Order: sequence, then structure tokens, then C-alpha cells
Amino acid sequence: MSKVNVTELRQNLPAYLARVQAGEAVEVTVHGRVVARIVPEEDRAGHAREWLKSLRGKARVGDVISPTGARWNAERGRC
Repeated sequence: MSKVNVTELRQNLPAYLARVQAGEAVEVTVHGRVVARIVPEEDRAGHAREWLKSLRGKARVGDVISPTGARWNAERGRC
């Protein structure tokens, strides 16, 4: 993670945003103190897909739906 003074960030904003877009986090400082962090956006959908892939083969229907003992009438769509 790199540190940059707010003045330097203002003068070279496109370059720093390109670094963040490439995956690097940047800490913004004022008078030597970190006041903000610019971090790349998370790929939440990608993380969710990976998590579901890791569950593939581990889950069973019985884990999700427990038997009720009622008979299902598929033609009518109810018990």
C-alpha cells in the first residue's frame, strides 16, 4: 500500500486512480497523518460465485428441505 500526500494526489489523480484500478490500495495523508484510503472495488458477485462453487457437491436437498411427511401432488402443485 502506497502513501501519497493530498497535494500530490490532486496533481496526479488519474495516475493514482489507475493504480487503484490495477488493484493497489493508496493511503492519503495530510501533514503526515493518514486521513483516507482509496481501495479497489470488490467483485461481490465474483466472490459469491466462488463461494457457491465451493459448496457444490457438499449440499444435499435434505439439508435445505426437511421431509414433512405430507404427500405431494405434482399435478395440482400442492399437498
